[in-house]
Amino acid sequence: MSDTHASTASPHEGTPREVFLTFLRLGLTSFGGPVAHLGFFREDLVKRRRWLSEESYASLVALCQFLPGPASSQVGMAVGLMRAGPLGMAAAWVAFTLPSALLMLAFAYGVTHADKAGLAGGWLAGLKVAAVAIVADAVLGMAKNLCPDRTRRSLALVAAAAAAMVPGALGQIGIIAGGALIGLAFSRLDGVAVTEPVRHHLPGRMASLAAFALFALLLVGLPLLAQATGNAGISLFDTLYRAGALVFGGGHVVLPLIEAELVKPGGLTREVFLAGYGAAQAVPGPLFSFAAYVGAVMPVPPNGIAGGLLALVAAFLPSALLVFAALRFWTRLAANRRVRDGLAGINAAVVGLLGAALWDPVFTSSVTSGRSFALALLAYLALALWRVPAWAVVAGAAVGGAILL
Repeated sequence: MSDTHASTASPHEGTPREVFLTFLRLGLTSFGGPVAHLGFFREDLVKRRRWLSEESYASLVALCQFLPGPASSQVGMAVGLMRAGPLGMAAAWVAFTLPSALLMLAFAYGVTHADKAGLAGGWLAGLKVAAVAIVADAVLGMAKNLCPDRTRRSLALVAAAAAAMVPGALGQIGIIAGGALIGLAFSRLDGVAVTEPVRHHLPGRMASLAAFALFALLLVGLPLLAQATGNAGISLFDTLYRAGALVFGGGHVVLPLIEAELVKPGGLTREVFLAGYGAAQAVPGPLFSFAAYVGAVMPVPPNGIAGGLLALVAAFLPSALLVFAALRFWTRLAANRRVRDGLAGINAAVVGLLGAALWDPVFTSSVTSGRSFALALLAYLALALWRVPAWAVVAGAAVGGAILL
């Protein structure tokens, strides 16, 4: 489609092919994390193609910050749904995720074979050090934005202490739920602001309710099914689905949720886990593509390409179901002050969870010597003060690790 034609298009005139090609280009070029992705989306979809207005785009961003899951991918899904229906939604997700997923699968293959050949060495340690800098920058940035007052700063510190004392997925779910209750109790926190209603052409009310029912059924049923069957594939799908369903605050928060479930004796090692997390910062597209790496490097089947694809679908499926379910009801939900208070409390608790994960496992397993501490400090300074792109920081840390560690 030419730019001239695209500039006069309206939200309901698109095709899945058009959506796929548009988001494939974004998936190949969108570096820098979810905030940067949203900037790329606005430039291309609002200013250049005029698929939707500034107000509608702002409302979509607010919705996707309100829901758990990767915000930039959810915005892409919502635009695809508005533009070309359910097939457009699928096309937007596949196209935006495909480049990073392929790169993470390739990295998983390289890590697995390097480990077997005894070639992992210092560059792998350098990637772990890069993860320290990335997560530290994320914690401080999120704390500044999501904990602007004493109440939320206190809540974040309490959540961090609770995460240290009660490790594991159940503890993290309890902390998130506690954050919501505290937000409701104080009822003075600034939640997500809502803009004008989004114009959209969606399936009916019953289809939206069915999507939400499926989301809830999988969230409750998958752990029971995994426990009853003992099947490794169902357990992997369950772990990644719950991570995708419970992550508030961006892709970095997936780290403690997945680590609590999969990094254990007989499972993933922290070295392999954190190396992949560091490498995920260097690729374009959503950080949730890290799920493809996790599924591929699992020590027992399903692993490899099959495990990677299974984990990838599981991580993104909750987001797709929630966007499909919530878009038509968004303005009514966002207008509820109590709902926004609960979300503000959840966001503060998430900052605490990520702060606890920054210490253990990220820092304790990555910084083990004076040299690794120096490399981590340099990586953080490059990222936070010198504004070096994340992919360059990761590459430099890998080279530094090969030389120093």
